[in-house]
Amino acid sequence: MRIAFIGQQDFGKAVLEAFLQRGDTVAGVFCAPEKPGAKPDVLRTAAEEKGLPVLQFPSLKSPEAEAAMRSLDADIGIMAYVLQFAPQSFVTIPKHGTIQYHPSLLPRYRGPSSINWPIARGDTQTGLTIFRPTDGLDEGPVILQKTCPIGADATLGEIYFDNLFPLGVEAMLEAADLVVAGQHIEIDQDEDAATYEGWFRAAEAEIRWSAHAEQIYNLIRAANPAPGAWTTRDGQKLQIFDSCLHPVRRLGDVKGKPGEVIAIDEDGFSVCAQGGRIEIRKVKPEGGKKIAASDYAREAGLAVGQVLGR
Repeated sequence: MRIAFIGQQDFGKAVLEAFLQRGDTVAGVFCAPEKPGAKPDVLRTAAEEKGLPVLQFPSLKSPEAEAAMRSLDADIGIMAYVLQFAPQSFVTIPKHGTIQYHPSLLPRYRGPSSINWPIARGDTQTGLTIFRPTDGLDEGPVILQKTCPIGADATLGEIYFDNLFPLGVEAMLEAADLVVAGQHIEIDQDEDAATYEGWFRAAEAEIRWSAHAEQIYNLIRAANPAPGAWTTRDGQKLQIFDSCLHPVRRLGDVKGKPGEVIAIDEDGFSVCAQGGRIEIRKVKPEGGKKIAASDYAREAGLAVGQVLGR
């Protein structure tokens, strides 16, 4: 098939390479312009190395972008991680239209941080959707979905790189084949079941030690490796990455107040929360690098009884 490719970053690069590897023709690659001083996007670099035309427009709504899309004479448009808005006047140009990847089970978790939020909410399952892009945010009809479990200790990085990334590459190929062959079924999303979440950034990743231990643990997992859950110690920001949840088994098992350091050992340090304690194993102090929590405790003079979040 002849493809018009629209994407960014590592996922876009992987999907592009998967289509090329099996012998499809990529007529052109749309890639968002880099900010001044930024390194070239890895998708752009990969496309240029393969001798593919790279098309960078500040807006895909421009007449120039639409003219470029028409000139490609593509069978299908492939959107693999796209942050630019692509209007209907652009995505409907290829003969079989355009398909888009979204890393959640639509209509749930529409929005830009759809991998973080299911983990933070304590969901046990997530997945991906290949759908038809419309002018609404992640609202188009569904072509294909794949699910994956969220393990009790799984982090954002594990869910994405071990599951949603490779599954997504395979799903894009599968969905493109179905659409071009006319064998796909489009199912409208159930608006009554739709949810939307905004960005999961530093503000959303702040730990509130008064919350239940399980909620705190889910937040840490959802922010690992980015943006990194964080708290403060003596007014200095302290990011928390690898951790372990120890729920209360019997009344009185955990003694202390929320945010209080209640134990320090060779594996790290433990912090009290409602319903249990969080054992912290890797941290990043303000202005520093990621280090083992045990090393931080020793080097920073952390002591039992100190309270985080202040």
